Amino acid sequence: MDRTHFRILLRYLSIVHVRRPLLALIACVTTTFAVGACGAEMPADPQGAHVVRMSFDSAAVGRDEHVTVVVPPGPAPARQRPLLLFLHGRGADDRSYLDTSMFSALRRLGRDAPIVAFPDGGDHSYWHDRADGAWRRYLTDEVLPRVARRFHPDMRRIAIGGISMGGFGALDLALQSPQRWCAIGAHSPALWQTAGETAPGAFDDAEDFARHDVIAEASGRAAPFGDRPLWIDAGDQDPFLAGDRALVTALRSDGLALVLRTAPGGHDDRYWDGHWKQYLHFYATALEHCS
Repeated sequence: MDRTHFRILLRYLSIVHVRRPLLALIACVTTTFAVGACGAEMPADPQGAHVVRMSFDSAAVGRDEHVTVVVPPGPAPARQRPLLLFLHGRGADDRSYLDTSMFSALRRLGRDAPIVAFPDGGDHSYWHDRADGAWRRYLTDEVLPRVARRFHPDMRRIAIGGISMGGFGALDLALQSPQRWCAIGAHSPALWQTAGETAPGAFDDAEDFARHDVIAEASGRAAPFGDRPLWIDAGDQDPFLAGDRALVTALRSDGLALVLRTAPGGHDDRYWDGHWKQYLHFYATALEHCS
């Protein structure tokens, strides 16, 4: 695939991420629902989970922001639940993954299920400090403390993960402070090998890309993610597969026995919806054994 076709495909992918919220909006305009349906507070049956959306004025990014927090169903475990900070993809928001597959996977974990915080990262922040906002500081200094104060998770047991743009963000943030996280997950991470390949808006400029070049950073130092469990997966038709493979190759060269998990599918909701069970099981297992 040449660079021109790759850029066209990436612009299409930015539309795919907003498919579910857009369809929900169309349904609310054309159909009458029960109270609350069109407020997008609960796009799917939470299956016993408690869902809270918090709003606050973010000094880090200079705008009103939202974080949706999902507290698993069932009685509280003997000790505080751990926390999963999960970052959304481009064009999505803090409510985009409140769907049946996610709630079902969380319910199956029972007492091992973590609290899950879904922050809003804007359309194309790519979750790093840049000209339009300090998105990394927003997560570490604003989102996490607010979640801690309200929901009281075990802040010694935190995992970070994300989809597409969020997968990139999770890797980029974990590279800055790997020991802070019990586990790191990158699901279909949006990884490019050069600044010239990047989608419009993903980075401010070539210098911004160089400062957050996950592949180069992972290649340039020993044990870039420390000893933390790391999960990377992608569909076998994902256009980011070359970048994902380059990262895995770099980590293997450092001696890490890492597997890039692939399965049939592309870079879309259908692929991610089919893997929430595996994703949440990975995080729950790592969090349970984190010290």
